[in-house]
Amino acid sequence: MRLSVLNQVPIGQDSTPEEALNQAVELVKITEDLGYTRYWVAEHHNTNGLASSSPEILMTRLAGATSSIQIGSGGVLLPQYAPLKVAENFRMLEAMYPERIDLGLGRSPGGSNETRLALTDHIKKSMSSFPRQLEELYGCLYISREHS
Repeated sequence: MRLSVLNQVPIGQDSTPEEALNQAVELVKITEDLGYTRYWVAEHHNTNGLASSSPEILMTRLAGATSSIQIGSGGVLLPQYAPLKVAENFRMLEAMYPERIDLGLGRSPGGSNETRLALTDHIKKSMSSFPRQLEELYGCLYISREHS
């Protein structure tokens, strides 16, 4: 059986975001030492008590602190971003940490309506675009690489 961890990076009472992020680094080291397969971090915006608004940045720190465990996003909220930018971020991570990066995607709106609009620069994006975005992301990750 393979074991994995999904960490939302909670900020404990009387704690700081910096302490929560440092605890996430310590936890990934422990899970790697115990032989876990994957360590994923969630994406949450404008949420009190969670320090996980940018999985890509946190994944860089986690992968740098470990040597073999898979590091992933659980998941990047694709409806809030351009598929090309997501592909570029994860291709960069994969180049820095070959065969250790997992891209998990979510279709959640990312929080309240106000938060969602702030993430999309006040452009109302339809959640029904998710299938098209998945196809575009796939093309950016794989098809464009084949033609490079």
